[in-house]
Amino acid sequence: MKKIALLAFGMIIFLAENFAQKTFDFTTTTQQAYQDITKLKFRTAVVLLNKSLEQNPSNLIPVLLQNYIDFYTLFLNEDPADYKKLYPLFEERVALIQKGPKSSPFYLYAQAVIRIQRAGVSVKFGNLWDAGWDFRRAYHLLKENKQLFPSFTPNDLMHGALQAAIGTVPKGYRWLVTLLGMKGSVTEGMKRVRNFTTSNDPWAVYFFNEAAFIYPYMLYFIENKKAAALAFAQQKKLDLVNNHLHAYMAAHLALNEKVVELSKSIITNRNKSGDYLKLSTWDFQMGYAKLYHLDIEDAKKYFELFVEEFKGQFYVKDVYQKISWCYYLQGNIKEAEQARLKIISKGSTEADADKKALKDAKSNTWPNLLLLKARLLNDGGYHTEALKLLAGKTDSNFEKSADKLEFTYRVARIYDDLNRKEEAIKTYLIAIRLGEKRKEYFAARAALQIAQIYENEGQLALAIQYYLQCLAMEDHEYKDSLDQRAKAGIARCKGE
Repeated sequence: MKKIALLAFGMIIFLAENFAQKTFDFTTTTQQAYQDITKLKFRTAVVLLNKSLEQNPSNLIPVLLQNYIDFYTLFLNEDPADYKKLYPLFEERVALIQKGPKSSPFYLYAQAVIRIQRAGVSVKFGNLWDAGWDFRRAYHLLKENKQLFPSFTPNDLMHGALQAAIGTVPKGYRWLVTLLGMKGSVTEGMKRVRNFTTSNDPWAVYFFNEAAFIYPYMLYFIENKKAAALAFAQQKKLDLVNNHLHAYMAAHLALNEKVVELSKSIITNRNKSGDYLKLSTWDFQMGYAKLYHLDIEDAKKYFELFVEEFKGQFYVKDVYQKISWCYYLQGNIKEAEQARLKIISKGSTEADADKKALKDAKSNTWPNLLLLKARLLNDGGYHTEALKLLAGKTDSNFEKSADKLEFTYRVARIYDDLNRKEEAIKTYLIAIRLGEKRKEYFAARAALQIAQIYENEGQLALAIQYYLQCLAMEDHEYKDSLDQRAKAGIARCKGE
């Protein structure tokens, strides 16, 4: 009788676990877990997720949140061993979510988020076709969810981000977007993301960490509002010490915006607790921050730490190029050559910067030493120091046509960064004339920079003219990324 009772109890447990009504319950515990996950504070988040599952094994929100952990782990660290283990779980989680109640706005939303996250990981690991189909599924799931649950505002964050990104897809990938049946709109997409991020809606408050990560990137790279992207972090008083996701974003944008000292401060002052996901990117970013001020020995140390620890493929060739430059700037050609060999043998060429590094390595030539120093200082925001290096020089001081072009572009870029716009435009035009038929990126980037100057001045017709000129230049370095920025510029100017 006792055995029968135990067997019956076991059956009750089995039935409860496998046939109990699934729910999407965003409880206090799962909300806290979400907050920790979107700080990359995974150790405490996992404890909270386990607690939530103990409280309600039928709740599917922990399934979604575990996917966030795996997504950030794979996307930021790119470890092939983790990929082999974790990537198959994305599809399993979609199947679990599909067991939930269709009456919940999370039913379609959670599926879409997992699809977007899987697509992002697929891009990092070179599976572009799989990524395209997942983006398509997510796009249509969010569109349907918006129709079914118009007041569920998280739809706007994700669908808006997809809309804006699709609107800037480079020419080389437009066929994929057309094939997959997705329509983009930079204006509409940005409007949706902006409204959600700045809203007092309860869902916007819950999901603020995520929105505050996505929105500044879109401001910077899609709307070209670079100062506003960094200002957002200050205005919203983002915690750049205890939230590593926001610190990662702010340090990255500060480097891109040539505010190197801010980037160094963010990296140095972040919370060093072991509760957070360990990232090699801190060494990557600090290596650049040091290189941009010609702190060569420190830069080399951080770059070498990065390539020792990082398991992924993106930007590996680029970093080995920077290590080779460090040795070259120190006059150690033997070690510079050894580092250059690793550019050829290590990493991938998915990123434009890696393609450029490989092309330079195969050319078997070294950059002009003076131009390299000026470029690095300019890229770091040390514009006056960079201009001093080039003072008194003209293109006649350089023998190679490529160096004449780079010198002209670099002077124009420094003028631009020093807000000497008229001089910048005149010099950019010379760079276009010198380089529009060449494979270096300088002429296309010069056209892009002129377009951005005119756009900022409200001269939209002229801006479009130069964005189109940028797009018209073929077969040059950074083609995909420059085309994407030009397409985004045209869409902004036309209000599309």
